[in-house]
Amino acid sequence: APAPHRLNSGLPVNIGVLFVPQQEERMGKFHRILEPGLNFLIPLLDRIRYVQSLKEIVINVPEQSAVTLDNVTLQIDGVLYLRVMDPYKASYGVEDPEYAVTQLAQTTMRSELGKLSLDRVFRERESLNANIVDAINQASDCWGIRCLRYEIKDIHVPPRVKESMQMQVEAERRKRATVLESEGTRESAINVAEGQKQAQILASEAEKAEQINKAAGSA
Repeated sequence: APAPHRLNSGLPVNIGVLFVPQQEERMGKFHRILEPGLNFLIPLLDRIRYVQSLKEIVINVPEQSAVTLDNVTLQIDGVLYLRVMDPYKASYGVEDPEYAVTQLAQTTMRSELGKLSLDRVFRERESLNANIVDAINQASDCWGIRCLRYEIKDIHVPPRVKESMQMQVEAERRKRATVLESEGTRESAINVAEGQKQAQILASEAEKAEQINKAAGSA
């Protein structure tokens, strides 16, 4: 279902003199963009057709399925921050700007996730957000809308994949523990051998000195 409209607010009634935001039609044809403040319109002839908010808009991108490069299906959602840069294009360039940008964000997200493996999705989250913003801005320029930021909120992994990831983490921990233990045993053996070597050297030097002293005494 289309996303609810947030970019278009209620249309004011023309009573001759209005304080209005941005846009006016005359006899069904675009006439001009009204600037903020006092504007004079011809009653019945001029009509306020669209009112666009120029504030930053926040849109929740619904959760969707996406397949990674290594064929893992993820459930992922996000938050989209955008702003209307050109009210004319936002009004006449697309029927529902918010719905169009939301759909574009979802398709772009699926496309970008398809280029990454599961491990890289978690490691390169920031670069993934930046790639989605760039792709949206390339397509939404003709709609007069600019995407400021895109943030991935949650990434849900299938239970079996999650279990295998936990097993992998545990195996990696056991591996590191085994490596550390073996390195400790190795260092201990080296220290013992080094100590025995030094003891033998000291013993031989003591014996040599004793023999020299005996020979000197006999002489």
